[in-house]
Amino acid sequence: MKVIANNKKAFHNYFVVETLECGINLIGCEVKSLRKGEVNLADSYCRVENGNLVMLGCHIKNYDKGSYSNLDSRRDRRLLAHKREIMRMLGKVKEKGYSIVPLKMYFKDSLVKVEVGLVRGKQNYDKKDTILQRDADRAQQRAIKEYADRR
Repeated sequence: MKVIANNKKAFHNYFVVETLECGINLIGCEVKSLRKGEVNLADSYCRVENGNLVMLGCHIKNYDKGSYSNLDSRRDRRLLAHKREIMRMLGKVKEKGYSIVPLKMYFKDSLVKVEVGLVRGKQNYDKKDTILQRDADRAQQRAIKEYADRR
């Protein structure tokens, strides 16, 4: 599994409740751009339209050597998942204050997969607590390493 892009902004702004692996409907030039790693998931989100899961706002750079097959770099892309999984996520989004956000894009063998997360928004104090916890963990790991190096 080769990771193409992570959505770090999503992990900062949301609590991830559950994840789902989906395929994505792409054209050839987009796959070539993904192989070069030219994708940005930062402002992207997902929505259910006509029973299909659609990813909006994902920027895949146009392939340099592409011609007429290059489409809009921010076009809506259909995600491929089972109908019951889509409807289960849609039910939770409608019932509670959840959203659907792409978390990671990666190659699994020769196929492009997108990890989609059902997320709940963080408040500012939650974000600060997360940052403080991460800093404390780093300091603890650094102290453990220094102690091990002394021995």
